Amino acid sequence: MLPRMMFKSRDRKGSKTHHIELNLRDVNQLFNTMDPSPFNERDLDHDAEEFIVSWARELPLQDPVVLVVHLAAPPQEHDAQKMLEDAIHHYFSYRVELSRLDFRRLMQDGRKSLSIGVVFLAACLTISNLLMGSGTGTFSTVGRESLTIAGWVAMWRPMEIYLYDWWPLRRRQQVLQKLSRMPVEVRKPK
Repeated sequence: MLPRMMFKSRDRKGSKTHHIELNLRDVNQLFNTMDPSPFNERDLDHDAEEFIVSWARELPLQDPVVLVVHLAAPPQEHDAQKMLEDAIHHYFSYRVELSRLDFRRLMQDGRKSLSIGVVFLAACLTISNLLMGSGTGTFSTVGRESLTIAGWVAMWRPMEIYLYDWWPLRRRQQVLQKLSRMPVEVRKPK
């Protein structure tokens, strides 16, 4: 597979139509040959998927993208382009659904972590106030501060999920959504 990428002229909105180009000997290089599913339901080859997704992630989300597949040996089917486009759309639509599932699971983990963290923080602060009271000794101060820190450390994971972890999943989902609708062109190499 000899990858290359080029840009086409601007469309009406002023955004570029980007082409992701793949040079393949035959169409089987694009798909996972271990997958026994019918052709239009097959998984893409891991390297091919990673190549397409990585290029698409580098492009502005609002710009259109076209996948151009240069095949040295085109399939014998009459409408190879439609068949290939349907298979690629089906695959990326499936990946969008998996990405949505990952996002829902992350949010569920966030809710569980937040519940546990809030309860633990409240327990630590309560224990700190009950056991240590308003003592001014070193032991009291260290104990109070230790429990306070432990309580706030328990909030680390939910804060990480809700502040940072969901962004990459949402961005990947948007890229996959874009790829699930991209036009696919099949050409013979020049």
